[in-house]
Amino acid sequence: MNSLPVSIQTFGLLALSNVFMTFAWYAHLRDLAAKPWWVAALVSWGIALAEYMLQVPANRIGYAGGYSLAQLKISQEVITLAVFVPFSIYYMGQPFKWD
Repeated sequence: MNSLPVSIQTFGLLALSNVFMTFAWYAHLRDLAAKPWWVAALVSWGIALAEYMLQVPANRIGYAGGYSLAQLKISQEVITLAVFVPFSIYYMGQPFKWD
């Protein structure tokens, strides 16, 4: 990955990590609804581990590459919306609404 620009490494990894985290937080509502909550929690923790394996290096690369803490956090929030909206529409079957 060292040949890629810091911005691509940082924001690419943050986007991938957010996909994992979105699934960890919300996919169980659809896929594990009939299972006990603790099963959903264990599955979610497993998915979240993958998220952290991407998110931690992304923030370390970005911070070492000159991005401030605020820039990294705000970028993550923007990425969260960019990932969550398609996830909620296409995976969870929710209608697009402004609320």
